Amino acid sequence: MQFKEIIGHQQIKANLIQTVHDNRVSHAQLFLGPEGSGSLALAVAYAQFINCESRGADDSCGQCSSCIKYQKLIHPDLHFSYPFFASGEKDVATVYMEEWRQAFISNPYLSLTTWRNQLDAGNKQANINIAEAHDIIKKLSLKAFEAEYKVLIMWLPEYLDVQGNALLKLIEEPPAKTLFLLVAENQDKILNTILSRTQLVKILKLNHEEVANYLSTEKGLATNRAQEISFIADGNLQTALSLLDEDSSPYFNLLISWLRYVVTDTGLSFIQLCEEDFAKLGRENQKNFLIYAINMLRQIILMQQGLHSLVLLQGQELDFVKKFSENYQQEQLEKAIDLCEKTHYKVERNANPKILFLDLSLQLVLIFKYKTIPQGTQYI
Repeated sequence: MQFKEIIGHQQIKANLIQTVHDNRVSHAQLFLGPEGSGSLALAVAYAQFINCESRGADDSCGQCSSCIKYQKLIHPDLHFSYPFFASGEKDVATVYMEEWRQAFISNPYLSLTTWRNQLDAGNKQANINIAEAHDIIKKLSLKAFEAEYKVLIMWLPEYLDVQGNALLKLIEEPPAKTLFLLVAENQDKILNTILSRTQLVKILKLNHEEVANYLSTEKGLATNRAQEISFIADGNLQTALSLLDEDSSPYFNLLISWLRYVVTDTGLSFIQLCEEDFAKLGRENQKNFLIYAINMLRQIILMQQGLHSLVLLQGQELDFVKKFSENYQQEQLEKAIDLCEKTHYKVERNANPKILFLDLSLQLVLIFKYKTIPQGTQYI
C-alpha cells in the first residue's frame, strides 16, 4: 500500500513521512480514526514506507522487493493481529491470514462487519485472545528476517481484553527495530495500560467531497449519485462502498414516511413502520438509516442558519430540507439528532430494533409536537 493510493489525509501523510526522514519513528503508535476513514491503510502504507529499499521523498517506491511483498501482505517481517472468531482456545490470527489478505487487498477500508462476513462467522463473538497475545510475543522475539524493522499492525485493539496486559512489557521495551502500530476506532474501549504506552496519531473522517470524488473517478458514478452516497456515508468509505448497489436515495422515502407519522402523531402508522419496515432492514441498514436521518437533520440546521453553501443536497431531498427548516426550531432538531445518535449506539450493540425505533419515535413525537417549544417542556 502506498500513500498515494489512500484518499485524503494529506497532512497526516506528510507528518508520518517526516518522522521517517527525521529518524523519529516511535516504536508504539496508535492510529485512531473512525470506521472507513482509512486508518488501517495509512498504517500499512507507513510500514511499507519505513521498510522501502528505495523510498522517495513522499512515498515508497512500490517496485523494490520489500514493497512488492508489502503490497501482497507477504513480507516476512510484517505481522498482523486482528479480532477473529475463534473455533478453539488455541486459535491465533495467522490461522485466518489468507482470508485477511483477501479482505484487505480487496478493500483497505474494511469494517468489522465486512471482516465477519469474509469469515462467515455468523453471530460469533470477535476477540483477540490470550493465545494470540502469546503468539505476538513469540514472533517479535525473533530477529528481523530481511527488513530494517519488524512491524506488527494490530487492527481494533479494542477487542484485546485484559489478556492484553501480557503485551505491556513488550510494547514498553520492545526488541531493537520493532514497531507496533495499533489501529483503533474507539479510544474508550482500549486498555488504559496500552494507551499510556503509545503515541497517538489522530485521524479524522473523510469529508464529503473526498468520498464523492473517489466514487466518481474510481467507481464511475455520476456526480449526483456520488454526492448522494457520500452524504449518506458521512465520511465512512466502507459504508459508501456498501451502498453502491442500493437504489438511488435508498432511505429518503422511508425517512419522509416516518417523520410524517411522527410529527402528526399517527401512532398506529409509525408502530407498524417500526415493527415491519425498520425491523426488516437488518442491523447495518438500520445504522445507515440513522446516519442518514442525522445528516438530514444537520442539513436542516445549516439551512436555518443561512449556510446554504454547506447544504449538500439536491432535488427532493433539498425541497424537504427547505420545508422542514421553516417549521421547527434548532433546539428541537438538536434534541432529535441526540436521540438518533443514542439509538445508533444501541443498534450497534444488538438491542431489539422494534423496541428501539418505537421508543425513538415516541420521544420524537414529544419533541416535534409543537412548532415552538413550550417553556418547561420535559422530554423522556
